[in-house]
Amino acid sequence: MEGARRSVSLDRDKATTEDRFMVIETVQLFARYNAATNRKMNTILSGLTIEQWRKEFAGFFKSVDALCNHIYIADFNWLKRFSGLRSFSYIKAPLFHGSITFDQMLFGSVEEYISMRDELDEQLTGFAGELRNDDLAMDLKYLDSRGNEFAKNFGGLIMHVFNHQTHHRAMISLYLEEMGIANDYSNLSGVL
Repeated sequence: MEGARRSVSLDRDKATTEDRFMVIETVQLFARYNAATNRKMNTILSGLTIEQWRKEFAGFFKSVDALCNHIYIADFNWLKRFSGLRSFSYIKAPLFHGSITFDQMLFGSVEEYISMRDELDEQLTGFAGELRNDDLAMDLKYLDSRGNEFAKNFGGLIMHVFNHQTHHRAMISLYLEEMGIANDYSNLSGVL
C-alpha cells in the first residue's frame, strides 16, 4: 500500500538493522543545521557582556557560559569516541590531540568560546562528510566519561549528539529571554 508506514520498534533488542538505519544525507543535513544554528546563536552571544555571559539562573547549568562549555565538551568527547569505529581523517586535527573532561571550564570569554566552537563545528561537519551509509548501521563500542562500556548504534549516537545540542541551545534561548535578549536562531527549514 503506497504511503503506508511500517512500524519501527523502539526497543533496541527488538529493532532490526533496517529499523536503526538512516541515510548519510540526514546526518549531513543536521551537521549543516548545527553549524548554521551555532553561528546564528554565537552572533547573539558575541554581544553579551561578561556579566551576562556568566549570569546565574536556576537551571542545572547555571549560566550561558556553563551551557556552552557543556555542549562543547560533550561534542568534543563524542567526536573522539566516534573515531573508534574506523579511521577518520578529522580526528587528526590538532584540536583532538588532548583530552577534555566534564569538570573543566574551557572559556575565559565569549570570544574564546566562539573561536573554539567554530573550529569544532568545522570538524563535526567534516566528520559528517566522511561517513559512509554502512557506518550508520554499525554499533560503536565506547567508554563513557565514567568508564562504563557501551555498544550502541552509530547512527543513533550521531543523532544523539545533534539532539543534545538542540536541547541545550533551547536552554540558552531561555536564559537569553530571561535577560530580555531577542534570540530566534533555531530554524531547521533555513538549511533545507
